[in-house]
Amino acid sequence: MALTATAVKRWYIVHKWTSLISTVFLLLLCLTGLPLIFSHEIDHALGYSVDPPELPETGERARLDDIVADAAARRPGDAVQFVVSDADEPDLWTVILGETAAAPEASAFLSYDARSGAYLHEYPLRQGIMYILLRLHLDLFAGLPGTLFLGVMGLLLAASLVSGAVLYGPFMRKLKFGALRRRRSGRVWWLDLHNLLGIVTLAWLLVVGITGTINTLAIPIAGYWQVTELAAMVSENPATAPYPGTGGVDRALTAARDAEPERELSFMAFPGTAFASPDHFVAFMRGPTPWTERLLKPVLIDGASGAAVDSRELPWYVATLLISQPLHFGDYGGMPLKVLWAILDLITIVVLVSGLYLWVKRRNVTFEAQYVAEAGRHGEAA
Repeated sequence: MALTATAVKRWYIVHKWTSLISTVFLLLLCLTGLPLIFSHEIDHALGYSVDPPELPETGERARLDDIVADAAARRPGDAVQFVVSDADEPDLWTVILGETAAAPEASAFLSYDARSGAYLHEYPLRQGIMYILLRLHLDLFAGLPGTLFLGVMGLLLAASLVSGAVLYGPFMRKLKFGALRRRRSGRVWWLDLHNLLGIVTLAWLLVVGITGTINTLAIPIAGYWQVTELAAMVSENPATAPYPGTGGVDRALTAARDAEPERELSFMAFPGTAFASPDHFVAFMRGPTPWTERLLKPVLIDGASGAAVDSRELPWYVATLLISQPLHFGDYGGMPLKVLWAILDLITIVVLVSGLYLWVKRRNVTFEAQYVAEAGRHGEAA
C-alpha cells in the first residue's frame, strides 16, 4: 500500500528527530566500539594479557585452592570474589579480588597457569586507552545513569531505522537499487549514499542496536535475579554451617561438575559476593557448544559441606542478556565475524556522518520539504 504525502511527512519527521537526537552518541559508540571488537587481540598486543607457556600436555591441573591462596597472599587486604575460566583459554585461571567480598568493583585480576598453578600476570585495571574506550562505550563515565541514557539512544536508533526503512520504499520506487545520482547536486549524491548504506546495514544495525540496549540493562537484570531467583535458591537450601572463610574451592568445583557433568565452569562466585550468599559458593556452568557456553547454569554449593544443593536454569531475561552480550560485539564466530562486524561498523559511521552532512547542508527551502516531495512522487526528480 502506497504512503500518502502526509504519511511520508510524518515518517520523515520521526526519522529526522530520532536520528538528530541520537546521532552524536551513536557515532561515539561506533568509534569506541570498533577497537572494542578486537579488545582481546589489542590487550595481547599491549601486554595487558598473556598466553600460558608451552608445556607438555599431561592432563594434570593445579589445585584451585592453592591458586586462590596464592592470590589472597599477594593481596592480603583484599577478598577473593570470583575465579574465572575462559572457554578460549582453558589453561588459564583468573582470580578476581575486591577490597571486600561485596565490593562492586574489582581491585585485581590475577592470572594463573591452570596446569602448574604458576602465577602469570596481573591485568592492569582502570588505566590505558582501552579502559577509556570501554567506559565511554558503556556509560560515558557516568555510571548507571550514563548506561541507561545510552539505552534510550539505542531505542531512538531503532525508531530511526524503522522510519528510514518505511521511507526507503516510496523514495526509491523509480530508482534502481544502489543508484547514486552523480549528475545532481552533491547533497543528492550524499542522500543516495546515505539511503543505500542505511538499507544495506539495516538488519545488522537493528541487531546491534537492540542487543546494545539490552546490555544497558545488565545491572538491573542482575540485581533482579539476585533478589528473586538467587534469594529463593539460598532460602530453600540454608547452609549446614557458616562458611569457614578459606578453602573448599576444589571441593566446590568437583561438586558443581558432578551436578552438571556435561558442563564446565565459566566462573565461581565466592561466599559473601553479590552472586552468592555469605555461606554458599555459586558455580556458573557453561555448555559445550558455542551457543550453550553463553547460557550459564548456576549451581549452589554449601560452603561448609561442599555439597551441591541446587541448580536451575537462568530465567529468560538473564538468558537474553547473556546471548546479547557477545552478539553485540560479534564474539560468536572468531576472527572472521569480528572482521565483518568491523566493516559494518565502518559503514555505519559513514551513514551517521552522511546524515549529519545532509542536516548541516540544508538550504532555505528545507531539505525535509524536498525529501517529502521527492518521496511523494515515488522517486521522480525533485
